Amino acid sequence: MHNFKELKFWQKARILTKSTYLVTDKFPKEERFGLTNQIRRSIVSVSSNIAEGCGRGTDKELIRFLDIAQGSACELESQLILAYDLEFIDEQELNYLSREIDEIQKMLFSFRRKLVKELK
Repeated sequence: MHNFKELKFWQKARILTKSTYLVTDKFPKEERFGLTNQIRRSIVSVSSNIAEGCGRGTDKELIRFLDIAQGSACELESQLILAYDLEFIDEQELNYLSREIDEIQKMLFSFRRKLVKELK
């Protein structure tokens, strides 16, 4: 079993969650139950699935939850692009958040690949 709090990509996801909440706090109020909610659910899903996977009994299950976290990161990036298209965030905010997502995704992929190798 892995301690999720020690994983750098979980720590980065936690920081990105705060940044994402701060950015979406500036969205139009009528988006609170629309895109704001979807974006927030996506970023929370990233760190939550990492943690849940670490709490499972096997690396095989952890890999499955890392895949879900990876999917949530992709969903988040897509939603942020939509927020940019709708002019809820500017290009600088989009670029910063996208870079952070990309870094987390690379770390997730690398860790997942290591786990898969160890299972063989």
